[in-house]
Amino acid sequence: MAFKKELKTICHLAWPLLVAQITQTLMGVSDTIMAGRYSATDMAAVAIGFGFTLPIIVFLQGITLALPAIISRFNGSKQIDKVANYTQQMVWLALAFSILAVLFGFVFEPIMQYIQMEEDLRRITIDYIHYILYSMPAFALYQVLRNYCEGLSITKPSMLIMGIGLLVNIPANYVLIYGKFGLPEMGGAGCGVATALVFVAMFIATWLYTLKSKKLARYDLYAKLYRPHYQDMMECMKLGLPIAMTILFEVTLFAAVAILLAPFGAIAVASHQVALNFSALMFMIPLSIGMATSIRIGHLLGEQNPEQAKVATKCAFFLGISIAIFTACLTVIGREFIANLYSIDPPVIKLASGLLLLAAMFQFSDAIQVISGTALRGYKDTTAMFYLSFISYWVVGMTIGCVLGLTDWIVPKMAAAGFWIGFICGLSTAAVTLGLRLRYIQKTAIQLDTATT
Repeated sequence: MAFKKELKTICHLAWPLLVAQITQTLMGVSDTIMAGRYSATDMAAVAIGFGFTLPIIVFLQGITLALPAIISRFNGSKQIDKVANYTQQMVWLALAFSILAVLFGFVFEPIMQYIQMEEDLRRITIDYIHYILYSMPAFALYQVLRNYCEGLSITKPSMLIMGIGLLVNIPANYVLIYGKFGLPEMGGAGCGVATALVFVAMFIATWLYTLKSKKLARYDLYAKLYRPHYQDMMECMKLGLPIAMTILFEVTLFAAVAILLAPFGAIAVASHQVALNFSALMFMIPLSIGMATSIRIGHLLGEQNPEQAKVATKCAFFLGISIAIFTACLTVIGREFIANLYSIDPPVIKLASGLLLLAAMFQFSDAIQVISGTALRGYKDTTAMFYLSFISYWVVGMTIGCVLGLTDWIVPKMAAAGFWIGFICGLSTAAVTLGLRLRYIQKTAIQLDTATT
């Protein structure tokens, strides 16, 4: 009965998060498509600019992901008076990092001069990056308020507000790229302005929701202004920094592979991108389950119920692995069809189909590692998660990928396929190590609870 209850609760929390994550992905897709239809140069500028801003975005996002783990425990233990304080401390922390991002916008332009590229491409890229960075405070505040809601087990607003963001993004892209309604024709730089407007719109929408929501009224978020408190901010930092660095290392891993594949030609890079884009889309499902599990674990630990938290984790693994079996079969059966959706070039389709077969193989380990990692957030065990993820991704995965993909030491150079075998090894290592760490933390939590009772 407890298993069925937790399964239902996790599904209830996870499906709005899944829709929100997919919507967020669609925003990036719409930027690329609409800039590409304007010109190849503008599409390239958006891609390069996105590469520069993505680490900053995911870092801010990662820092704020500490908040659900903190306030879900307070909510579970009925210490609701502490929720507002820690949320506002996270506001101060996120704003500090976002201001640093804005300041970076004033100094990165000279750096760009050392990167060899066409002058038009450089100008559009710089403009795009500037507009994104100027909106970082709004993005930071949106992330804090979103995680405030999610930490209190309220996940539907994230889905609805992300939908608002998408509704703003597409028409704003059209108007600003092509210069409609008397506005100047901005090309790819217009995508940067549109994204900035989306961040501001989502912040305002989330702020209005948290201000007016009857569900959130009891937490008194806006009743009092809490000044920055060093110890509380450091607690947020201690939990958030490992999460941010873990996400950053994962993002940079896949970006680095695309660069390393460049000498093998456009077909290898394009095929890798096809497989990566589809895998990223499939990854949203176990990620959403994991995020829901983290919230649920934090709440149950706040209620002093570690046994039920363990049940919730088992439910998440059951759900994640079941879905992974389905998506892996879907990928294997439909790999040529999937490749055709991304490209019309036969060599790209052929190579991408092979990479998608490898992608299907790591979906099981990917589901286990992301659910284990996000569950550890609920237990506030983020430092170990960071070290284990780094070793798995970069030491194991990247090393094997480079050996197989770039050298003839074991087999003839495998190019993209070698790196994807490295991904399988890295994610499998992460699944095993994070799973063992989770098991240890669960056992410790239950023993501690038994000792205190």
